[in-house]
Amino acid sequence: MRCLIVDDSAHFVAAARGLLEREGITVVGVASTGADALRCFEELRPDVTLVDLDLGGESGFDVAEQLHQAAGPTPAPLILISTHSAQDFAELIETSPAVGFVPKSGLSGNAIRDLIGRGEHGGSGQRSASLQEGDDG
Repeated sequence: MRCLIVDDSAHFVAAARGLLEREGITVVGVASTGADALRCFEELRPDVTLVDLDLGGESGFDVAEQLHQAAGPTPAPLILISTHSAQDFAELIETSPAVGFVPKSGLSGNAIRDLIGRGEHGGSGQRSASLQEGDDG
C-alpha cells in the first residue's frame, strides 16, 4: 500500500513514516501545505492519503476536499488525522470525503487498513479507528 502524508509537523511525519513502513505501508511522499499535497497527489497517485486537520494556516478539511475533487471518478481513500479527538470534529469528519479519522496517537498500519476495509465494504457507523481511546496525543 502506497501512502501520502499531509502534515506540517516534520517530527510527526518522520515518526509516522518509520512506524508505517515497519508495518508494511510505503510512504511515497509527504507534503506540508495544500498546494504541495495536490502536486504530490497528482504526481504519485497514492493508494491512501493521510491529511492532518490543522495544517498551520490551512484547514485539513479543505485540503481533503481538494484532493477528493482532484482524484476524479475513482478516488483513493483519504483519512483525516489529528492530535485532537474525533469528538471535537465529529460532524465535520462525517461530512468530509474522508473514509474516516485516526488520532495521531492511534496511527498504525492496521488502523489504516481497517478504515479502508470499512470504506470498501460500505460500512457505516463510527468512522474512526480510535484504537487507543485513552490517548490524547
